[in-house]
Amino acid sequence: MYVLAEEIVGRDLTILGLFQHADIVVKSIIIGLLAASLVCWAMAFEKFIRVWLLNREIRVLETNSSKGTLPASRSNGLVRAVGEAARTEWNEGVHDGTSGEIRDRLEIAMRAASKRQLKNIEQGLPFLATLGSAAPFIGLFGTVWGIMNSFTAIAQSKDTSLAVVAPGIAEALFATAVGLAAAIPAVIFYNQITVALGRASDRATPAIVGLARSLSRSGVGSAN
Repeated sequence: MYVLAEEIVGRDLTILGLFQHADIVVKSIIIGLLAASLVCWAMAFEKFIRVWLLNREIRVLETNSSKGTLPASRSNGLVRAVGEAARTEWNEGVHDGTSGEIRDRLEIAMRAASKRQLKNIEQGLPFLATLGSAAPFIGLFGTVWGIMNSFTAIAQSKDTSLAVVAPGIAEALFATAVGLAAAIPAVIFYNQITVALGRASDRATPAIVGLARSLSRSGVGSAN
């Protein structure tokens, strides 16, 4: 399609203007990246809340571990999962055996319950990792596509002045900017959540070990 040089020069160079004059492929890429970015922020907010709740429950486990008592089943998170795992293991006959065997069985059951809780929180993290690694390349594809169309329009206008070339290039580069804007927070959120979950796991393990040791001596029934 023939594009006049005067039309190119007079284009709106604001963010909204760049989006409106972009090619349909570039627009689709920008919309997709913006939608993925919104999902990224919503998911990160939800994960940070769940990590905060997890750390609070780990403090309860640490308190019960120091007291040698089994956590009460009042919540639906880590505390309840670990407590129910210990009670179930004890009711199935884990109390038959030496103190060391009882401790090992209780510890294995409670660790498995703790690991399942952590796995539940980890769901969705691959999306953040994928977005962080793929978004820049998706934005770059939009840029390359936009530049191709821009050069075609420049050739049709038969004017290579900077005033004619710059708007089309700016529209194309907008896709890369959106890709980076989506990727950078995703990488930061992924790293922060992963590190937070690792630290939470490191805190939960000693608490579970201490709790299993105490319960193997006093019994789950007496620790309620």
